[in-house]
Amino acid sequence: MKILITGTNGFIGKNLVAELGNQKYNNIFEYAKETDASLLDEYCKEADFVFHLAGVNRPKDESEFMDGNYGFTSTLLETLEKHQNNCPVLITSSIQAELNNPYGASKKASEDLLFDYGNRTKAKILIYRLPNVFGKWCKPNYNSAVATFCHNVSHDLAINVNDPNVVMNLVYIDDVVEELIRALNGNPNLAGEFCEIPVVHTVKLGEIVDLIYSFKKSREDRSIPNMSDPFTKKLYSTYLSYLPEDQFSYELKMNIDQRGSFTEFIKNPDRGQVSVNISKPGITKGNHWHHTKNEKFLVASGIGVIRFRKIDSDEVIEYFVSGEKLEVVDIPTGYTHNIENLGDTDMVTIMWANEFFDPEKPDTFYLEV
Repeated sequence: MKILITGTNGFIGKNLVAELGNQKYNNIFEYAKETDASLLDEYCKEADFVFHLAGVNRPKDESEFMDGNYGFTSTLLETLEKHQNNCPVLITSSIQAELNNPYGASKKASEDLLFDYGNRTKAKILIYRLPNVFGKWCKPNYNSAVATFCHNVSHDLAINVNDPNVVMNLVYIDDVVEELIRALNGNPNLAGEFCEIPVVHTVKLGEIVDLIYSFKKSREDRSIPNMSDPFTKKLYSTYLSYLPEDQFSYELKMNIDQRGSFTEFIKNPDRGQVSVNISKPGITKGNHWHHTKNEKFLVASGIGVIRFRKIDSDEVIEYFVSGEKLEVVDIPTGYTHNIENLGDTDMVTIMWANEFFDPEKPDTFYLEV
């Protein structure tokens, strides 16, 4: 299948081209502002499907809305019709097509042009009136509040929120691309004469800003956002794509003593805490037990032994562990336990606990194994 995509240097275009490549669609005609205009004729002659994503949404003069949106749409359709190519044409319009403003008027005019073309040629027409789209590769400080907020917060720049109670309808770029490819394969999400993206997130602007600031703070408190919430998960992925390239990494606080070190990595109130424990050769750590707090140990490097003793028993149970054979050892409640480095190099253990350490209620009681 030969696919013509206009606007391939734009936000949606870049993401669509990337995913089509992932799915092994190899015959893609990419058309952008910088493309030799003469190629449009060749592409329109050969195309089996057209994604019309090109458009103008932030011109220097309002007259450019009609020229860039309606005008180029007209040129595209005329070229297809010249070659009697009645392949399906999909266009990304905007919910502003319902509004009385220059941008909305240009989108509505383009839609009407498409419907007329479809009625005349019997070509299949697919129109998506998109709300605000967010995700990676969207240009900040342009026409996306989410992109601007993610960029500015990650770069320690100020943001301006006039009304935090404004409700936004948002669609995520991956959901958009997934739906566009479904349409390519003949299975669009139809809603009357238009098509729709199935997943729309309705969120207040203030809530979005609070989440983005919490993402920035999560590096300091080693927390992980609530990935069970679909919008939070998508917004966090978006935020990370705007990190300055010299700030992908961040330091953790290592608690170091003569025995080695203990470093908190990540924590989540619902999923517990992950830490990295480094033990020097011959060192034993632990010798305590818990009522309810439970843990999992994974020795990633080195060799050692994890010992257990039920607090009302004299029997000692031993589990020998090694980075050569990765296995998780559960630390049951009611058993005092320790871990000893039996090797001659540092032993690295990944430790998970079901809850944060609370100094007011540590649930940790010293008792030699």
